[in-house]
Amino acid sequence: MSDYKITDLNKVKRGPNRATYDVATINAIVDAGFIAHVSYIYEGKAICIPMAYARIEDKIYLHGSLKNRMLLALLQAKEASLTIMHLDGLVLARSGFHHSVNYRSATIFGSVSEIIEDEYKTKVLKAIVDQMIPDRWNSLREMTDKERNATLVVALQINTASAKVRDVGVADEKADEELPIWAGIIPIKQVALPPISDNKLSKQVTIPEHALAYYNKNKA
Repeated sequence: MSDYKITDLNKVKRGPNRATYDVATINAIVDAGFIAHVSYIYEGKAICIPMAYARIEDKIYLHGSLKNRMLLALLQAKEASLTIMHLDGLVLARSGFHHSVNYRSATIFGSVSEIIEDEYKTKVLKAIVDQMIPDRWNSLREMTDKERNATLVVALQINTASAKVRDVGVADEKADEELPIWAGIIPIKQVALPPISDNKLSKQVTIPEHALAYYNKNKA
């Protein structure tokens, strides 16, 4: 499957020229981050909160405590949607009406199920840690059975999705283009600063290669 089928659920109705349903493009947007905004209904109220996630093939995984009201609500509803967005630039036009941002966003819709089996849960929790920073999990102490049993892990099967991408310049009115007002783009980039070691570490513990690699890849 190269594209998700366009339906009433995933169809981008505003700015359809910026829409894409390409699976590879949507997966790239998902994989570029590790925080998703997840929507759910709790006691009749709509709530949206940010959550760490990981994608493995066609599923997105979330985790929390056994009493996490969001995860329990999602399991009860048996379906969910979440959004991932990356801000790439401020688009400053000659008119306030045409100010915008350059961005990449993906909205995912899917069915929700609980992950029970221990080995599967461990695989997912490893993926969530490594989604934040690659190769981190293997440097950590082993997770205990108590910790794993106290963690609720859910899978969102990606049934359909869509993305919107804006990556162009200013779109002013033709009549405004000669005005003596500055217009342009301020690129936005999330950068990493040098790692700061915990003050409880012994002097023999040095910054690991995976942390330095992440910093070097993402520094300004």
